Amino acid sequence: MDAKILRRLTLNDTTRIAKMANNKRIWDNLRDFIPYPYHEEDAIEYIALTLKEEPDQTFGVLNERNELCGVVSVFIQSDVYKQSGEIGYWIGEEHWDRGLATKAVKEITKYAFEQLKLQRIYAGVFEFNKSSMKVLEKNGFQKEGIFRKSVTKNGQLCDEHRYAIVKED
Repeated sequence: MDAKILRRLTLNDTTRIAKMANNKRIWDNLRDFIPYPYHEEDAIEYIALTLKEEPDQTFGVLNERNELCGVVSVFIQSDVYKQSGEIGYWIGEEHWDRGLATKAVKEITKYAFEQLKLQRIYAGVFEFNKSSMKVLEKNGFQKEGIFRKSVTKNGQLCDEHRYAIVKED
C-alpha cells in the first residue's frame, strides 16, 4: 500500500473527520447508518471501531501535503462471499476534483487483492453520483448492473449502480 495516500486512522483525526463528514453534500452519497449531522462523538465512535478491525480495512486518505482529506474502506464479506469485499469512500468537499478518490480506490483495491487476498471488489453507487462512477471506471471497475429502485435516500427511491473488479490471475 502506498503510505503516501493511505494510513490508519487515529483518535487524533477526530476533529478533522467530524468537520469534513458534517456535510450534507457528502452524506447525500453515503448510506444512512452514517449520521447527519455528524459530530465529534460520532467520529470517536467510528475511529474506535476501525481500530478494532482485524485485518485492517479502513484508512484515512491523505493529500499531497500529508493531510487527512477523506476515508476509504474495504469491507470483507462473509459466508459464501468471503472472497469478496465492498469498498466505500468519501473525500472532504474542499478536496474534490483533485483525483484523490481515484488514487484512494486504486490503493485500496491493490491492498484488497494483494494483502487481503480477495478475488472480487465491488461498490454500489447511487444513480445520481456520477463522480463516483467515474472514479470506479478509471480504476478498471466495470458496471455489472443496475438495481432498479433499490435505494431510498433523502426520501427518494432511486437506482443503485453496481460496479466490480475481479483479480486477474
